[in-house]
Amino acid sequence: MLEAVMLWNEPNNKSHWDFSIDEDWMKFSEMVILAAKAIRAENPRLPRVLGGMSPIDPLFVERMARQGVLEHVDAIGVHGFPLDWNHWQIDEWPRKLAEIRRVTQLPLWVTEVGVSSFGAEEVQAWGVNRTAELLRDQCSHVHWYSLFDLPKAWPATTRHREAEGSSYYRHFYMGLIREGGERKPGFQEFANHTSWMGLCQWFHFQDHRLNEGAKVMRELGVKYLRTGLSWSESLYPGADEWFDRQMTALEPFQVTGTFCFTPESRGIEPHHTSPPKDPREFADFCARMVRRYSPGRTITSRPTAERPPFGNAFESPEPACADGTAVLARSPRGQGKA
Repeated sequence: MLEAVMLWNEPNNKSHWDFSIDEDWMKFSEMVILAAKAIRAENPRLPRVLGGMSPIDPLFVERMARQGVLEHVDAIGVHGFPLDWNHWQIDEWPRKLAEIRRVTQLPLWVTEVGVSSFGAEEVQAWGVNRTAELLRDQCSHVHWYSLFDLPKAWPATTRHREAEGSSYYRHFYMGLIREGGERKPGFQEFANHTSWMGLCQWFHFQDHRLNEGAKVMRELGVKYLRTGLSWSESLYPGADEWFDRQMTALEPFQVTGTFCFTPESRGIEPHHTSPPKDPREFADFCARMVRRYSPGRTITSRPTAERPPFGNAFESPEPACADGTAVLARSPRGQGKA
């Protein structure tokens, strides 16, 4: 069921990893290395992706290299939202990727990219096509965020919530489908790119959108999906049944499962962004999920008819690939970028 696994989500973003507790990311590095080893022991051929950076920061990658993390992953994820949150323009995508390639030879996966419809739905539709033009020949894996708008009754996972002004409210307009189910102009534009571009869609504990999401993604022709399997949610009553239902519904897709978010009871601080008291517990969770959903199976590379499967973890890394919310620890509903 799993094409790949991603270790954490936006670890250099304080909304997802509390680096006031772990200022040098040493605890994070230890946790990821243990988890990567545990995954490799369960399935040696399952690609391991370092959780997508947000912001895109070569200094963070250099730190991960110094602390030994990059020796235990097969690709690096990056996230970018230049029309909504980043301090760079959409046409700078190739330059931002080049900044990371200068400090690592690992393949880069764009595991989240998106444009909100906050200002105008036509802007999002244009953004879908411009993003596709800029990224198609840059990396093998590109995941558009997201299919559904975040329901307004669910809080976005950010540090300052409404105090962020329009930056906060943009979180509720990232989907190709409005909360009420109406399809935005960007929906059909995205359908033109699903032969190679995937989606990132979080399905939270007992998410009522799961079956409809799977149905719509099949209709769109989506092949590649990134979603989450939350360590925090794994302690909820009925968690395994929910994970089974989620992964069964997503069986038609090649799924990158993101393992992330600390249970309150397991954190140094009682928060989903906290480093865990014992990093081995996160490694145990990762191993259990791989054992359940990708037990030592052979993962096939992506088809070559459309484009070369560069960045496949079973090939030797190339120096560059120019050719080729979070879930809240207490509440299952919430996601965000800032």
